[in-house]
Amino acid sequence: MFKPIRAVVAAALFTIATYGLAAEMRGDHPDTYVVKRGDTLWDIAGKFLQKPWLWPEIWQANPQIRNPHLIYPGDVISLAYLNRVGVEPGPRQEAPITGVPLADVEAFLKDLSVVDSIEGMPYVVGLEEDRLRGAEGQAIYVSGLDNAQPGERYSVVRPTQRYTHLDRTACCDRFHSDDLDFRGKRHHIDFERAWSDAFTPDNGSEMLGYELHKLTTATVSRGLVEGVEVVTLVVDDTGREIRAGDRLVPVQAQPYDLQFFPHAPTQTFEYGRARILAVADAIKYGGRRDVVALSVGARDGIDNGTVFSSWREGSNAVDRVKIGTNRSEYLVGDSSRARLPDEFAGHIMVFRTFDKVSYGLVMDGIRPVKVGHHLKHPDATH
Repeated sequence: MFKPIRAVVAAALFTIATYGLAAEMRGDHPDTYVVKRGDTLWDIAGKFLQKPWLWPEIWQANPQIRNPHLIYPGDVISLAYLNRVGVEPGPRQEAPITGVPLADVEAFLKDLSVVDSIEGMPYVVGLEEDRLRGAEGQAIYVSGLDNAQPGERYSVVRPTQRYTHLDRTACCDRFHSDDLDFRGKRHHIDFERAWSDAFTPDNGSEMLGYELHKLTTATVSRGLVEGVEVVTLVVDDTGREIRAGDRLVPVQAQPYDLQFFPHAPTQTFEYGRARILAVADAIKYGGRRDVVALSVGARDGIDNGTVFSSWREGSNAVDRVKIGTNRSEYLVGDSSRARLPDEFAGHIMVFRTFDKVSYGLVMDGIRPVKVGHHLKHPDATH
């Protein structure tokens, strides 16, 4: 008795889902598409969906697709009829495609991480023959690894960026980078940093974390011995040169996740909390396929695949019709200003998450994203 009822309910739900998905289809979507090397799930969905981050709903609604993560070059996606969406398997001779182009984010997966504090981390005290810099094959001497055993491997990292929570009272056009010296202390001259000036005014605001840049790896060759207060390691890989003050962390076999399942944030944030902190390899602006640092992380419910829309904060424009043209804008009060609406810039998908900070990739946009932009639901309209 109950089986026919369940079948009717399932059919009804599928029909409702089909009509809902139809509304999200682009009018010019193709009937079929052959997955090619270099494609991403976002790019493919963008060919036939108005909202590319909804591809999981499209593909999961069809029982023929066993795993929406595993789409391979050569697979044929049929879109001739919504109730017949399916995938014809390809040769399976290449790796499956991913949600983001790994070539654009590989360095941020392998070489960068964010920790809450650098206090108490093991650090390099000196180098072989009192050198100023150390490289592959040379010895380094480390304090804080008292229990290390020969053969253990460590990544040598450098604290390069200090993130603090955004202060909404600070002027939106004043961006200051908290770059760090060899001690992990703040200074404002560092020619090795990868990020733009970060928006990190810290007028008593919350610390979000320290960014660590991986330099190379080293292996313990000698533990503590009598009369010596440091552990000896030998640099065992090519990479950037090591200097006194660099920190060490244990080598992790797979510290990051390669599966990105696009979805909207699980919660909304107070206006101004979720912002773009910095843009990689740029000054203040970023475009498609640029990496950005965001001021929210795992504690805020953010995980890999979370999609945001980026918005320029609306200006408080002086109403010259009310006050005329003679008065300086710096002397005009709020009563003579008009709050303009926020302006949409683009979409960002998170590909690596830490506790209070995350990294995202700009997926599309109609104007550049910028340090300080607000992050909202991908479907936000204002």
